[in-house]
Amino acid sequence: MQSFISETINDILKTTTSFENVVFVLPTQRAKVFVKQTLKDKMTVGFLPKIVNIEQFISEVSGIEKANNIELLFHFYTIYKKIEKDPASFDVFTSWALTVLQDFNEIDQYLINTEQIFDYIKDIERLKKWSVSGTFKETELIKDHHFFLEKLNTYYAALYEFLLKKNIGYQGLIYREACNKIDAYATNTSDIRFFFIGFNALNTAEELLFKKVLETGNSEIYWDLDTVFYHSKHQAGNFIRKYKKEWKYYEKNELKIIGNSFSSPKNIQVIGASKNNTQIKYAGEILEKITDFRNTALVFADETLLPIALNSLPKNIENINITMGYPLKDIPTTNLFSSIFKLFISQQKLQKSVVNEFYYKDVIRFLKEPLIYKSITEGNAASLEEFLKNIAIENTTFITKTTLKSFINNLEGETKEAIAGIFNSYTSTTEFIERILELINFLKENTLDLEKEYLFRFFTAFTQLKTLLNEFNYFQDLKTLSMFFNQIIASENLSFQGEPLRGLQLMGMLETRVLDFENVILTSANEGVLPKNSQQNSFIPFDVKISYGLPTYREKDAIFSYHFFRLLQRAKNIFLLYNTEHDVFGNGEKSRFVSQLELLNKEIKQKFVSPKIVTKNIELKEVQKNNLVLESLKQLAISGISPSSLTNYLYNPIAFYKQKVLKIKEFDTIEETIAFNTLGTVVHQTLEELYIPFIGKFLTVDGVSKMEKVAKELVVKYFKNEFKNGDITTGKNRLIFEVANRFVHNFLAKEKKLVSDKNNQLKIIATEETFDTEIKIEGINFPIKIHGNVDRVDELNGVLRIIDYKTGIVNNADLKVLNFEDLRAKNQHKAIQVLLYAFLYTNSKNFNFKQPIIGGIYSFRNLNNGFLPVNFSKNSRNPDSEITQEKLDGFLEEVKIYIKEIYNKEIAFVEPPDLKY
Repeated sequence: MQSFISETINDILKTTTSFENVVFVLPTQRAKVFVKQTLKDKMTVGFLPKIVNIEQFISEVSGIEKANNIELLFHFYTIYKKIEKDPASFDVFTSWALTVLQDFNEIDQYLINTEQIFDYIKDIERLKKWSVSGTFKETELIKDHHFFLEKLNTYYAALYEFLLKKNIGYQGLIYREACNKIDAYATNTSDIRFFFIGFNALNTAEELLFKKVLETGNSEIYWDLDTVFYHSKHQAGNFIRKYKKEWKYYEKNELKIIGNSFSSPKNIQVIGASKNNTQIKYAGEILEKITDFRNTALVFADETLLPIALNSLPKNIENINITMGYPLKDIPTTNLFSSIFKLFISQQKLQKSVVNEFYYKDVIRFLKEPLIYKSITEGNAASLEEFLKNIAIENTTFITKTTLKSFINNLEGETKEAIAGIFNSYTSTTEFIERILELINFLKENTLDLEKEYLFRFFTAFTQLKTLLNEFNYFQDLKTLSMFFNQIIASENLSFQGEPLRGLQLMGMLETRVLDFENVILTSANEGVLPKNSQQNSFIPFDVKISYGLPTYREKDAIFSYHFFRLLQRAKNIFLLYNTEHDVFGNGEKSRFVSQLELLNKEIKQKFVSPKIVTKNIELKEVQKNNLVLESLKQLAISGISPSSLTNYLYNPIAFYKQKVLKIKEFDTIEETIAFNTLGTVVHQTLEELYIPFIGKFLTVDGVSKMEKVAKELVVKYFKNEFKNGDITTGKNRLIFEVANRFVHNFLAKEKKLVSDKNNQLKIIATEETFDTEIKIEGINFPIKIHGNVDRVDELNGVLRIIDYKTGIVNNADLKVLNFEDLRAKNQHKAIQVLLYAFLYTNSKNFNFKQPIIGGIYSFRNLNNGFLPVNFSKNSRNPDSEITQEKLDGFLEEVKIYIKEIYNKEIAFVEPPDLKY
């Protein structure tokens, strides 16, 4: 394959024997390396020419240095403050300033008369608010917008003058000044021969500069375009056809180089892949089949896929060269510094700065960042675990300075100082940056080389912030500082070191300019990515851009069309991958450029790929019972099986095994929002304390009224006990507190209504009483203890009631028992619990069943239905709720089957296949 660079050098060498006064101007810095290597290969002796990229050339002509975006933003705010009597804050200013700078840059690159274009924009806005009837109403927002547009030219002129005095500028300013100085530059360099190589879409300033240099008569320009696109109306050739038609230079000179490689035989595959991951994985499979990577490029239309690609490269690749940087925002260390900002931003947001308390999640997130965790736990891991355990037990939502200090004091030496420094009270942004720089200095002493590189880049970023703060002092709050930190790391990349002429090339689309490869793998060839969508971020209206010759999405589409087809011109093996999925990462449509290619080349192979899905039967968890398990179960028989434990076994035997055999407890977690079980506990405890004074007594209206007076106090009391250090005065917790209060209030109102009827006699017999009994089961040579805590036992009009309180929803259907053999079903578990409570009570009290007895549930979320008894009748019109000895005996026989199953060594604990969670 004869590359464009090689063809160009061959042509230049025909007329050039010495490169002493020769300058090559290239579109990219990357291309310089390949040009130098090609010259070395083709020259036997002599000096290489001076080789510069376009930005270096423009800077040389103008004599102005380029300022970075952050520096420009600060200078712009300085100008803005001088112009405005009542300037907006810096963070508000930055929300629009970057867009304005982008517009200024574009206007200057295209040498637009700024007064004219800004007056035109003002006139358009004035026309918009003009009305024949004069009834147009301006809101404050519209007024501010019009005022802002009126000031654009003032901002531009002041900023331009300010930057010129400092001899720095944005790219557009440098271009405009270069055009002002090009005549003098061309005169001074009349003995130098310039070669412009590999350009395509030039802005107005570049056109002027190139034409001025070419007018000297000893310079040349080489284009890289195929005849297929030049001699047709194809978008990719728009710009070069325009220059050939309009430039006076071409009245006497021919275009150089117009190739015809595109029509040569090519192996082109268009591959649709589901999801971005699949694209990259398949690209890795393609690379596995390639043996020589010297002429191979993996090109990313979407450069954010680089991190995925780095983890998907096959093992047969020994050398790679990455022209893109790894985004600083994507490296793990970024999370560490974000967590430090979060500590104090949350503190200010939650109004805890005065007492210097920190939100527990932010503290845990910081302490568990890998670099911090490693420093803390070296030789002292127990200290951190104990600290985290204690804040969970105490339910500490906000961690005080005292609590933190007691933990930090257990740390050693420099670690203690570094961690303590982070948690000091916030005083100023300058001091905050200093403490982060000190932390970086501490961490770098005990990290790997790669982590040191990460830390160094962040050290540079924070040092830059510190310098800007010292010079301008524009951000005095953490929120603005954090915003700027995020802005810096979003624009910074971690550069890769590699040999650019060896191995596989990983490149962005723009980096491929001037370069050619035999094997090209292009990913994300999707519409909306290649080219990008037509959305413009500008204060200049679309029609104004067209009127003044500024580029719109149309020109940008043509630019990317050129890059796409130029990349494929000389390639022999081309793989174009696109995402077929309609999701947030793309619309699933292949790029229009790919569709155009399919029309130009009928030999293209179409292919769709998706991940290989291996179907596999899900194996249910199963635990066999050995002697150790049986011994643990024997201990359970001694301590007792509760109704909830039995229903837990029926619901999920594996969960029963974990809780009762392995005795695994749930982790203590900090309860920010009141948990449902906490709500239930509070309601139970409140009712217990309310009813204890009435045990053995008949309930009266006066008695219930006394309970109503103290009920709310008791709810508050038990929330304080169960929801430690929690705040129930605001937010969601306040709502849950009110729900608990309403549950108790509504229940007491129900009780009062019941006893207000003189025909009703309600006697409280027991509340929250624990009962237990032992049963013997055939085949088990030891007794089984059954125990349970009955919420309430009372007597209503001579009928004994066994009552279970439920704060969840319970319906009549949940308590319908038609056949004891069906109790294993999930909707029967509540009935099992009630009947077990009835069995425990009757057995413990030697109940003779001469008095009617029923069992049921009060559902606090279904209180309108009152007491819901267990119903043994199939006829809904004629319910049968009475619990008899015979019914209990039948029920107990079924329970014994379940318990016998638990203790049967041959029956394993098996996870049910229909578990919801």
